[in-house]
Amino acid sequence: MKSKYVILASALLISVATFAQKDQIKNAEKALKGGDAQGALAQLKDAENLIANAKDTEQAQYYFVQGNAFLDLANKKVEEGKNLLAAADSYKKLIDVEKASGKQKYSTQAAASITNIKGLLINSAIADTQVNKHAEGAKKLFEAYELDKKDTINLYYAASTAVNSQDYDLALPMYEELKKLNFSGKGTLYLAVNKANGSEDNFANAKERDLAVKLGTHEKPKTEAIPSKRGEIYKNLALILVQKGRTEDAKKAISDARKANPEDSSLILTEANLYLESKDYETYKKLVGEALEKDPKNADLVFNLGVISSGAKNNADAEKYYLKAIEINPEYTNAYLNLAALKLEAEKPIIDEMNKLGTSAKDMKRYDVLKAQREAVFKGVIPYLKKANELDPKNEDVSKTLLGVYNALEMTAEAKALKAKM
Repeated sequence: MKSKYVILASALLISVATFAQKDQIKNAEKALKGGDAQGALAQLKDAENLIANAKDTEQAQYYFVQGNAFLDLANKKVEEGKNLLAAADSYKKLIDVEKASGKQKYSTQAAASITNIKGLLINSAIADTQVNKHAEGAKKLFEAYELDKKDTINLYYAASTAVNSQDYDLALPMYEELKKLNFSGKGTLYLAVNKANGSEDNFANAKERDLAVKLGTHEKPKTEAIPSKRGEIYKNLALILVQKGRTEDAKKAISDARKANPEDSSLILTEANLYLESKDYETYKKLVGEALEKDPKNADLVFNLGVISSGAKNNADAEKYYLKAIEINPEYTNAYLNLAALKLEAEKPIIDEMNKLGTSAKDMKRYDVLKAQREAVFKGVIPYLKKANELDPKNEDVSKTLLGVYNALEMTAEAKALKAKM
């Protein structure tokens, strides 16, 4: 008989606890409606230990109120990032509870709030990056991806932002996830200029854009291809792995990528750059040659061959590749700069010999010959320096080098005109 009273007492205790948690959830709702989100969370905190054993409907209501309280604080800019993530976590728990129970009361509102939080996280991340808080921004973009894993572009932006913060430990798992997903980012932009504000708007498809143009709200339609981002992704993944001393892992990552994407020529260049970083110049040249077969008009590839040739002291080949890069792209500033630097290397041995000469008639005669050779070197670089200056007028190193050449050749008028622009 005594044991029956014990069971009855236990049931009574559970019943009292259930009523208490119901009251706490109601009180939390009341506090939230009154604008006191912190008070609402305090009420819910008191019921936290009991909620795991509560009915599904009460659990759902608990997480719904909790999510709303966190979101209210975030909207008031109170620890915005932290509270956005906490709100999303509460809504996800709510959806899981209602999905398991088969009864949906709050899930639609919770899903809408999660979509809203995703947008707020992205906007907050953009604001972070604008004040150089790249690591914080990367984490928020990653959380936006976690909320909606179909929107993989947010994972790509999270990884890129983490790299900008030089937080490679943060970036590495993101790039590994992008590799696992075989993310490309390749696509098409359907653009038209908004007549009202002059901005260039992007449409979901060509049909929507063309309709806006037909209605007269937009003009100047155009279509742009978004190139594959795989090359950049694997390049950054490889460079991070190399930095961590995992060179073989880096090579395997790119090799796997190329097997999975044999038509993506950007991956060949990425692999070539890895061998360039590890100073394996022969493999680099072989891969660049392979890439050039696929893309013979790639000025970057040709330019890089020039850099390699110059590093190997093969100046004749270096000059050939730089000139070829300029032929492909006449506005390739670095090719003009490197050509000028290559030709200016000839000045040093001339100066060294001039400095060793004495004052004898024979030495003076030799001096005049060397002086003429030096002037010929300077005259030979003027076209390249002038073009580089024209393409990049704010580059002080180019301006100063060109000014020094003008002064050495006593080209007073040219030097004065250039100095006026500096």
